[in-house]
Amino acid sequence: MDREERIRRRAHEIWEREGRPEGREREHWDQAVQEIEAEDSEAERGPVVPDPTVGADSEPDTGGARANGKPIS
Repeated sequence: MDREERIRRRAHEIWEREGRPEGREREHWDQAVQEIEAEDSEAERGPVVPDPTVGADSEPDTGGARANGKPIS
């Protein structure tokens, strides 16, 4: 499917999701363009693969230093 067709379909989905309001065609089209561009950009970057060496030797972060369940002062 070409880019313009994807945008047209997305704009239609947005229009339906918002209750089919009249007079907001341009707004829905612009929103669809932004969403499609973001998806395409994300696809070009590829999946994010975590670095297996980061944090391999450390304890999980519990949100603060604690000893026996009490904050360390």
